[in-house]
Amino acid sequence: MSLLAWIVVGLIAGWLASMVMGGSGSLLMDLVVGMIGALLGGFLFNLVGAPGATGLNLWSILVAFVGASVLLWIVKTVQART
Repeated sequence: MSLLAWIVVGLIAGWLASMVMGGSGSLLMDLVVGMIGALLGGFLFNLVGAPGATGLNLWSILVAFVGASVLLWIVKTVQART
């Protein structure tokens, strides 16, 4: 997947996850969360035998969204404990 595709997928997934999970509201932070979420989502989906992020398509956005949502949940859980 090209860098531009990663940015677009990450931005969309990060924004969606922040809307659902209550993220930071910062566009840059949503992009970072989405891109890391795409990696995390790809890893999680590969664990259950499904393909990860494959390009600029709805499946990749879904994978990245799931990963970003999990990432935001982990961050919120850690922040709540401190």
